[in-house]
Amino acid sequence: MSNAMVGLDGTIVNTVLPAIISDLHGLQFMGWIIAIFLLGMAVSTPLWSKFGERKGNKVAYVTGTALFGIGALLQAISPNIILFIIARGLMGIGAGGMNTIPFIIYAQMFKNIKRCGQVIGIATASFSTASIVGPLVGGWLVEVLSWHWVFLINIPIAIISILLVLIFFNIPEKLNKKDIDYLGAVLMVLGLVIILTGIQFIGSMSSWLIGVLLIVGIGLLIALTFVEKKVSDPILPDRLFKNKELMVDFSLFALLWGSFVAFNIYIPMWAQGILGLSALIGGMTQIPGSITNFIGSEIGPIYQNKLGKNGIVGLGTAAFLISFIGMSIANVNTSIVFLLVMGALEGLGLGLSFNVLQIAVQEDAETQDVPVATSFAYLVRILAQTFMSSIYGVILNHYLFKGIKQSDGKITMHMMNKLTNSQTAGQLPKILLPSMRKILYNGIHYIMLTTIILLLVAVIVLAKSSFKSKQGDR
Repeated sequence: MSNAMVGLDGTIVNTVLPAIISDLHGLQFMGWIIAIFLLGMAVSTPLWSKFGERKGNKVAYVTGTALFGIGALLQAISPNIILFIIARGLMGIGAGGMNTIPFIIYAQMFKNIKRCGQVIGIATASFSTASIVGPLVGGWLVEVLSWHWVFLINIPIAIISILLVLIFFNIPEKLNKKDIDYLGAVLMVLGLVIILTGIQFIGSMSSWLIGVLLIVGIGLLIALTFVEKKVSDPILPDRLFKNKELMVDFSLFALLWGSFVAFNIYIPMWAQGILGLSALIGGMTQIPGSITNFIGSEIGPIYQNKLGKNGIVGLGTAAFLISFIGMSIANVNTSIVFLLVMGALEGLGLGLSFNVLQIAVQEDAETQDVPVATSFAYLVRILAQTFMSSIYGVILNHYLFKGIKQSDGKITMHMMNKLTNSQTAGQLPKILLPSMRKILYNGIHYIMLTTIILLLVAVIVLAKSSFKSKQGDR
């Protein structure tokens, strides 16, 4: 159910994002809407694994899910974009525990790697199923009721999930009694928050101030490395970073997840803002990827013994590349069918890569490090999405402001906000629609080109890893 909630929230929010930013007048804050949720997940993920070690994974899961539900409620009733973003951050903190704790439990319950992979596949299936339903539900709710309901539907699911865990999850847990690394936790959270805040303000704040934020954030993380060497139970033990296989796994997670988030965020906007389609149709762009994600997650582990980790992830990366290259050469007149096909390829790449990399992390880590390696892999994915969603937001804003400036006052940001919502786009002057769609297209086009660079780096990492594996076999 935790995977279902995250899958439901992710695809629903991406579908109704145009309606939210139009109603709350927040197009320029779009990067923050995505980034703050991911930021909350990122900074809290390693802390949730430590919380679970000390208080029990049952308590950790219930606490995280409760925060997720509270954040959903506060978003639904938010009267302005600032309060909405704050509530989304709280929801992200809850999601960090709700979504990472189960994967730690799977590794503890199922020592057989193949069996663990099957269980992760079931969890992925629940995510994919919810991802298929999400766009349809989101589009329908926006057109029939309002975007507020896409958050309210999470609340009963969260309550049921909490009750099920409280009643049925009774596995004995050996709690960690070591001293808590409070200083390390504070340094990690502050460092990540400051760095990601600085990145988010690129393009809207003076360069020297952004530079100061980045330097301070990096300095705090450097200080963290010294602190972690002196404590008995570090938040992030340095031995993780000495494990070369783990570092390859983490790198691939970062590159692939930093790429795929662009598709989920901006393709529904492409359908509504550029093609002028309804929110329901915009949500449907996510459905083919959800179906092929499920297919890829099932067939990946089956052929892993034959093709190896790098072979399966290589196929997934190839699917990603084809999808984003296709979107980079698409134009403002591209059909919805083309978007659906590219979405199917993107979902296949994600499905092939996720299960295989998740199991690889737990295989490559030392037994004592499986919980922290699992949570750190999740942290890497979230950090990559947070960082890249911020960069994508900067790219979009650059081309929005550039296009508005070149319109000589005919087009405003308020008008661009209306363009992204199919329900308000009809209020705009028809003579200006082609120019406005071209402005939005330019921003998304360059975002797609950026993802291709990330995927090419992933190809290089895979090639080097495969070469070293062959040399080792010899």
